[in-house]
Amino acid sequence: MRAERVTTGNQLEEAFRIRREVFVEEQGVPLEDEFDQYEQSTEHILVYHEEDAPVGTARLRVVDGWAKLERICLLAPYRKSGIGSFIIATLEQMAAEQGLTRMKLHGQKQAEGFYQKLGYETGSPVFMEDGIPHVLMVKCI
Repeated sequence: MRAERVTTGNQLEEAFRIRREVFVEEQGVPLEDEFDQYEQSTEHILVYHEEDAPVGTARLRVVDGWAKLERICLLAPYRKSGIGSFIIATLEQMAAEQGLTRMKLHGQKQAEGFYQKLGYETGSPVFMEDGIPHVLMVKCI
């Protein structure tokens, strides 16, 4: 498995395709809510399994001195294979390269245990985002 930073328009379209499939089609997030004003100013990654086609994506944005891990998703057939942990580790490494030591993310409530296993702590009560229950997860590295 490998991760690549998105540097071309074609790669960004691939990231958007995966996000549409996971968040919009599978989870019912409205298309207009999935894509926002930060798309061009954040660092995106594509994650590949063994084939040449990407199977996951995420983005990293700096917000008030925190590394905010966002839009983390993986195509259904590749879940529970270790790739999700690899995505988080990749984002954390990218943040560390920028001198950032505080990470946060809005994790779906159903994935809270996954993030806790990676060292994240729950930092909020449950809140709704795009019609899905979420919690704030935080970690210092």
